Amino acid sequence: MQNAVKLDEIDHKIMNLLYENARISVSEIGRIISMTQPAVKERINKLEDQGVIAAYRTKFEPSKINKNIQAFIMFKTSQCSDFIQYCNAAPEVIDLYRISGEFNYMMKVMSDSMDSLATFLDSLMRFGLSSPLIVLKSEFEEKLSF
Repeated sequence: MQNAVKLDEIDHKIMNLLYENARISVSEIGRIISMTQPAVKERINKLEDQGVIAAYRTKFEPSKINKNIQAFIMFKTSQCSDFIQYCNAAPEVIDLYRISGEFNYMMKVMSDSMDSLATFLDSLMRFGLSSPLIVLKSEFEEKLSF
């Protein structure tokens, strides 16, 4: 396990701003936190070099791309390698976690309908036992602050 990187208050401010809007300009960050553009750019480069900032991504609104059904599926399997490979190739699977407890995996899936979710669940049966939990409402997601 890698050691945590020491971050100061300015790093945290920059990280929060980038987390809220990865497309924010360096000059806008500088304006908000009262730093010059070169100083902000240097900080961001350092955070990237240290691996603190690992990627910049776009977040999509699921309903706008016809992914109206979201679920978490608890899964128990002894065919871990095949199961992981299958999930990695399945467009429905957004996240896959190895967990402790009765089930050994938990995945987040998105689907366009209950029928397509049922079809996906049927396709998983060959790997083991599943227990789906349908998301009724998302209160918040990806809440992270520094």
